Amino acid sequence: MDFIDVVVSTIVQETSTVRTLYFTRPDGSSVGPYEPGAHVDVVGPTAVTRQYSLCSRPDGRESFAVAVKLTESSRGGSSAMHDLAVGDRVRISNPRNLLRVDEGAAHHVLIAAGIGITPMLSMARHLDVQGISWELHYFARSEEEAAFLPLLRERAPSRVHEHLGVSRADQVGRLTAAFDAAPEGSHVYLCGPTGFMDKIRRHAENYVPADAIHIENFQASETDTSGDSEFDVELDGKVFQVPAGRSIVDVLDEAGVEVDTSCQEGICGTCIMQVLAGTPDHRDNVLSKAERESGTVMAVCVSRSADGGKIVLEHY
Repeated sequence: MDFIDVVVSTIVQETSTVRTLYFTRPDGSSVGPYEPGAHVDVVGPTAVTRQYSLCSRPDGRESFAVAVKLTESSRGGSSAMHDLAVGDRVRISNPRNLLRVDEGAAHHVLIAAGIGITPMLSMARHLDVQGISWELHYFARSEEEAAFLPLLRERAPSRVHEHLGVSRADQVGRLTAAFDAAPEGSHVYLCGPTGFMDKIRRHAENYVPADAIHIENFQASETDTSGDSEFDVELDGKVFQVPAGRSIVDVLDEAGVEVDTSCQEGICGTCIMQVLAGTPDHRDNVLSKAERESGTVMAVCVSRSADGGKIVLEHY
């Protein structure tokens, strides 16, 4: 994977726990445009790589920006990012997109919870500038914890619906009217905690087709690996045995086969490969329902063979 060197040009404290870092090239110029909803890998000062959604203007007229929430459960990523200062250098990947705007949708319903607002911000900016029909539903514990809320209120007050301090039991009910009113051909976009997205997705499927619901995950799913068994993987005519306690990526890497990876948790999509034969056991949080059901692609950092049979792969 290609990385570029960038400099922290500006830091904005959005809330007590969320700060936005703006990145420019070392000469001060913009990194360039990107597709709304995209994210980048950031190699922080502790060499820990994490994925962050871009939340700046997608047209490239301002610096790349990522919003980072400081969490108690951080494994070194968010705390290190919060220690950065203006002038510090980090490395970022080229933008990749798993939550892109569906250009064929009649209307776009953006739903965010907490720091899940970050990809929705770039998408809302794009949709608003292009005059495309959209609305945003923003769930946060309080106004003080709702990053970017003042900006959203200023720029699109009629399209932004605030759901502050809403109990978990009442979250689904808050969206029923929006789904009822959504015109035919609407698409839904979700980002937030896994539990939140799971229940909203299930509710949304009562109103729109499953392939019209787009999700971005920040967390890997818990997977029971106790029943795992070994299986074979074939790539470029060579067969590799994958033991129960190792991933496809681990085995290929050990054999000297280059596979792009990043998160190693099934949430970034870097390692997706094409499946030519075999039945994948999908354990990622990246692929859509349609992609999973097709059986033609898999995230090889976490997914395995569903029946113990051979998986034949091809670089995607």
